[in-house]
Amino acid sequence: MEIPSKYEPQKAENRWYDYWMEHKYFHSVPDEREPYTIVIPPPNVTGVLHMGHMLNNTIQDVLIRRARLMGKNACWVPGTDHASIATEAKVVARLKERGINKADITREEFLGHAWDWTNEYGGVILEQLKKLGCSCDWDRTKFTMDDNMSASVIKVFVDLFNKGQIYRGYRMVNWDPEAKTTLSDEEVIYEEKQGLLYYLEYGIEGSDETVTIATTRPETILGDTAICINPNDERYSHLKGKKAIVPICNRVIPIIEDEYVDVEFGTGCLKVTPAHDINDKALGEKHNLETIDIFNDDASLNSYGLHFEGKDRFVVRKEISKELEEKGFLIKKEQHLNKVGTSERTKAVIEPRLSDQWFLRMEDLVKPAIKSVLEDEEIKLFPKKFENTYRHWMENIRDWNISRQLWWGQQIPAYYFGDGQDDFVVAETKEEALLLAQKKSGNSNLTSIDLRQDEDALDTWFSSWLWPISVFNGILEPENKEIEYYYPTNDLVTGPDILFFWVARMIVAGYEYRSEKPFENVYLTGLVRDKQRRKMSKSLGNSPDALQLIKDYGADGVRVGLLLSSAAGNDLMFDEALCQQGKNFANKIWNGFRLVKRWEVADLPQPESSKLGIEWYHSKFNKTLLEIEDHFSKYRISDALMSIYKLVWDDYSSWLLEIIKPAYQKPIDRITFDAVIEIFENNLKLLHPFMPFLTEEIWQHIAERSPKEALVVAKWPKPNTVNESLIEGFDFAADVIAGVRTIRKEKNIPMKESLELSVLNEGQIANDWDVIISKLTNVSTISYRESPLDGALTFRVKSNEYFIPMSGAIDIDAEIKKIHEELKYTKGFLISVQKKLSNERFVSNAPEQVIALERQKEADAVAKIETLEKSLASLE
Repeated sequence: MEIPSKYEPQKAENRWYDYWMEHKYFHSVPDEREPYTIVIPPPNVTGVLHMGHMLNNTIQDVLIRRARLMGKNACWVPGTDHASIATEAKVVARLKERGINKADITREEFLGHAWDWTNEYGGVILEQLKKLGCSCDWDRTKFTMDDNMSASVIKVFVDLFNKGQIYRGYRMVNWDPEAKTTLSDEEVIYEEKQGLLYYLEYGIEGSDETVTIATTRPETILGDTAICINPNDERYSHLKGKKAIVPICNRVIPIIEDEYVDVEFGTGCLKVTPAHDINDKALGEKHNLETIDIFNDDASLNSYGLHFEGKDRFVVRKEISKELEEKGFLIKKEQHLNKVGTSERTKAVIEPRLSDQWFLRMEDLVKPAIKSVLEDEEIKLFPKKFENTYRHWMENIRDWNISRQLWWGQQIPAYYFGDGQDDFVVAETKEEALLLAQKKSGNSNLTSIDLRQDEDALDTWFSSWLWPISVFNGILEPENKEIEYYYPTNDLVTGPDILFFWVARMIVAGYEYRSEKPFENVYLTGLVRDKQRRKMSKSLGNSPDALQLIKDYGADGVRVGLLLSSAAGNDLMFDEALCQQGKNFANKIWNGFRLVKRWEVADLPQPESSKLGIEWYHSKFNKTLLEIEDHFSKYRISDALMSIYKLVWDDYSSWLLEIIKPAYQKPIDRITFDAVIEIFENNLKLLHPFMPFLTEEIWQHIAERSPKEALVVAKWPKPNTVNESLIEGFDFAADVIAGVRTIRKEKNIPMKESLELSVLNEGQIANDWDVIISKLTNVSTISYRESPLDGALTFRVKSNEYFIPMSGAIDIDAEIKKIHEELKYTKGFLISVQKKLSNERFVSNAPEQVIALERQKEADAVAKIETLEKSLASLE
């Protein structure tokens, strides 16, 4: 196969992905091998690839490809989430564009439109993941609204209801007026916003007296049903038992007493609006107050809003404050910093609202999940710091509001047969529900027509919390072969922002329905931010087009660019230059391969330099492999890549290839050539999880291979003996080579001009590496001396001094002048460092590492002065 002059990513990516798919390398079925399983965090079905997905899925692909190379039965299950709030909002918007109002069509008609949308846009992101190189088992692709996935959700709901864990309650909930649905507490983001505190006067019935209250929401006065004072507040003791008059609506309300009121806040008087504040609701229940809901489901005012009816709450806030001021009820306004709850999905300001909702009791369910992570460490979080976040959430958990006022999703399997509060049954099918309803009501004449299914859908998370189980059909068939083989899964890779939403809940479900953990390790990635540390988002316009990056830099270049600086749990400051670095690395590997393949091979004796270089590289490779294994065990994926990067760029490309390279237009010996090909193949195996396309392309160019011999299913190298003395010896030789090269550069001595090198043999110096030093520096001889060599250029490596006899081409006077200048500068530098170290205040207050650094500078300067003075003495 002819090797192209340059690597062309797009051609290679299409060719090899098709090849991998054709031969089903990604497909897994249970067998005798050890399973290695990852389930993908299901992206929104209508989503598109963004930088967070790129990072998260690249890490998963690295783990799964490495497991495959290690001989494990690797299974990466892909899929998408129906994302009820986000998808329904898009469908409603599309219908509106077509002049259709959701309220004017049936549920079945709406679901038809939702499925049309899903079929049109759903799965786009999965196709984009293929462009990134993700080696998912695409035959296993799941969607949270698939029939068996939905059936699993319904079965779990019924089971938990029958266990008494799910109940229906009239509670104060978080209402999203844009999505027109309730949200769980965890889906509300609290932000500090600058607002106003309004001081309002309420008249006291039957007198000219007034009482002043402070509120941040003047529009809610229309729902006030009491004024509350603290019974210990002497300022208001005269108001006990009296009634107040609400401004504008003129409703007469009682003045009640409760120690809940903070006498220090505002005026010490509290208006009570039980329908629109969770604390006010508690007061209302305690004091038997009337509850008046003034809002429609879109947060516009209803008929209780009087002449503001139909207007949005924020419009009313401005208008009512103006009217209150005009009528003399508004005393003053003050700036006030307030925590405002917003919807995670729509960003709308949340409205507290009383509503009938379904809840899941969590207090007992979470106990095994707390124990497994925080006590037994059955499940490990990486980085460990997130255990504190996990603990806080789990130990302060509230009952989970699992119902949503949406149509897109699994419809709650509750069936009503009467008007009473308890006139409902819960069942997996309508047929089962009818039998239960007949029994519960004592009316055998009930028919299915008499049953009305709950309109609400279940929270999307109530579907995805079953993901590691339901993708293997473990709910409907708990003893099937696949769930027994693949569960528990191994690694979960996701973002810390859904540690509670998804990760913690999957752990809860795992112990409830499998009596064991759903996964062993949770790797939490950081967020991808721009160079200004801003989170990437469409609204800021700072998120690059993921597919365009792949087009510009190649999938491997983008993968390397992302991973080079994405330590676990730490945010990644993304810079396109990282992708360019990845592309450059790919080109470096490609060019190194082309160099080797261009060499003519002959049956020649192997040079000592090549033999020694190959022995050294084997030890270096094995040492690096051990480092990589350690990094992977600690989920330091970025560090693992960096170790491989240095091995290939520095040790292989910059050193080994130079050591073994034959002389110009001369052949290479067969032993060395075969050895370097084997070395290169092992390098490719280490690189493959990170750079799958490039490595497979080169692998297939090295030799004709059958499908069974493809790199994607090759064998991961096993660590061998590490000869530390070889590594140390080479490091010393590399310093000597650097010293000679520096002199050549400084003195403009061309490489073709041969030099002589002498070593002051103050200690025993092994000459094993002389053959490599000679070859890489064009030194004709290396001699060992017992005294300095006059008239020579010198450099020092550790405690050894090296001399290069002067060439006639060097201007001795100019060299003497240069050394004098460098000596003057270094002595001045030494004085400044010693002055700093003699300053008691500096030494007492500076951190230890700063002082250590200064002492090292002092030692380096002293050694340099000694070398310069010797060089000067030999020239003068």
